[in-house]
Formats: sequence, C-alpha cells, structure tokens
Amino acid sequence: MSPAIRDKLKSGLAIPACPLALDSKRQFDERRQRALIRYYLSCGVGGLAVAVHTTQFAIREPKHGLYEPLLQLTAEELGRSEAGAGAVRIAGVCGHTSQALREAEQSASAGYHAVLLSLAALGSATESMLLDHSRRVSAIMPLIGFYLQSGVGGRVLSHAFWREFLEIENVVAIKIAPFNRYRTLDVIRAVAESRRTDIALYTGNDDNIVGDLLAQYRFSSAADSPRFRMVGGLLGHWAVWTRPAVMLHAQCQKLMNTDSPIPRALLELGQQITDANAAFFDVEHGFAGCIAGLHEILHRQGLLAGTWCLDPLETLSPGQRGEIDRVQHAYPHLNDDEFVAAHLDEWLR
Repeated sequence: MSPAIRDKLKSGLAIPACPLALDSKRQFDERRQRALIRYYLSCGVGGLAVAVHTTQFAIREPKHGLYEPLLQLTAEELGRSEAGAGAVRIAGVCGHTSQALREAEQSASAGYHAVLLSLAALGSATESMLLDHSRRVSAIMPLIGFYLQSGVGGRVLSHAFWREFLEIENVVAIKIAPFNRYRTLDVIRAVAESRRTDIALYTGNDDNIVGDLLAQYRFSSAADSPRFRMVGGLLGHWAVWTRPAVMLHAQCQKLMNTDSPIPRALLELGQQITDANAAFFDVEHGFAGCIAGLHEILHRQGLLAGTWCLDPLETLSPGQRGEIDRVQHAYPHLNDDEFVAAHLDEWLR
C-alpha cells in the first residue's frame, strides 16, 4: 500500500459496502452495478468495499462465478473518473486458507489496495490457526481486520487474538463490527497496547454509527496517555442514503478534529439512524432480510431493478417493508431521494 493511500485510510473515510445488482433472472446487471458505483462517487465517498457481506458471499460459488468479474468491473469503473481513481479500493476475502490466498491474489491483480479479511468460514479453527491464516494472506495484500458480528456468521474473538493480530506488520486497519460494546473495547484496547500508531480504526457497528464516530478512548488516567477513536466507517448501512452519510461523517470528523462540543441534536440523529438501520437490516428477524432491505431502498430510488438476491430464499421478511416505510416517513432528512432522482439518468447512461 502506498503511503498516500495509507494516509487517506488513516485520516478517516466514508466507505460503503457495495451491493450486487441483479436482473429479474438473478443474473448480473452490469449497467446498474456501474450506476451504483457512480452514485457512491457522486456522493463523495472516500473508498469502496466490494465482494463483502453486503455484496453476497455467494458470488464466489462456481454457478455464479462473479467474484473476479465484479472486482474487475469495479476497478475499471473507479478508474474512469478522478474521484474514483483516488478512492481506496477494498476487496473482501473469505473462506479457508487456499480460497483466501487465491482471492487475495485476484485482488492484487485487479489493483485493489487492501483486503477485508473475513474469518467466518473458519468457525472451528483455534485463534492460533486464525492468526496463521491471517499472516499468510498478509504476505500477499495489506490486511483490514474484520470483527464480524455473530448474528450474520461471525465468531467471538478474544482480546488476546486482536493483540497478536496487531503484531502482523501488514495490518493497516480494523473494521470493528461485533455490534457489542464490550467486544468493541477489546479491539481498541489491543490497539492501545500494541503501541502502533499506524492502524486506522473503522466502525462497522451499524447499530451505533454516530456513537462510534464521536467516541474517544483512553485506557489510563495518566495525563499523557494517548487517545484512540474510529476515524471512519466501512458500513453496509452506508450503501443506501449515502450522500447524507458522507455529510454526517464529515460533521463528526470536524467535531472530533477540533475538539468541539458535541451537539445533543447529533446524538438524537444517531438514534434515528439506528432505528432506520433496524428496519433495513431486519433486526426483528435476526438479520435475515438485511441484504434485501438495502436492495429495497435502492430499488425504490431506481438504482436497482428489484430486490433480488442470488439465493431465491433471501428476501424481505414479513413486515420488513412496512418497517422501511415507517422509518422513511419518520426521518425524511436521512434520505437522498431527491439527489438520486436528479442524477439517476446520468448514472444509468
């Protein structure tokens, strides 16, 4: 990773996790996939994560074979504009070691800057085995660690795991997404104990986005003890209503960089975002409709042709559409419907 890209990542970016565009036959819709990327760039994102959970892990299945084509299309589209050329490119890597190494090599060949390493497929592995797996992938690509919540296939990882993970030289960032305050603290305390100052911390806690972006951490009462914080977000939630999300991130960054007082209205906004996230991610049904829920928003805006997922059984849950209606009506200031309507034809060209 070049020093310039690493500095960007460390400074703090708004990075959406990109969904997958499909047509009514559940075939890859290249035109709308490109439109999604143009939408995100027009919103001012600092990077894009693709082939991650929001993109659907099933893209890797031989019957779909979309992993490498999707990486290549995304890289090509990003390279078409100045904003895209400067964006941080992150590719999801998962599976057992042989698969993860292959995907890391494909990501490197496609010009990505780092890989977001999911350990979900290694459910029976010891933490020592997970660390060895991570070291082998890091020999190919810079690593972004990923603490995935157990509700969508993640596993509990100890503070000791994260402490040793940070001994891997090619780790550049960690996406903290356990949806759990105690486990979030485990990661940040490990960073503090590692004494590394080059690690970028990103929230993936879609249930506490504003709280994470405004929180500051110290693990000693000594006056000279360092402070730590999450500088940005790498979020599935930011795949929708992205323009206000980018503006929110900028507002939080400004407050934290100037040590300004935090307005109560911003904390109130954070709770509204969490409420919206509960509808999008289908918390009521254990996140069963989390990807379809994001597709529903993008479909309403015209960016996607429908809510289809690769798995025909992966759909909106009963009552989820009504919950999305509720939060859309309750919090119109959170959406970017007018912005999308004004530019949709341009992105779909």
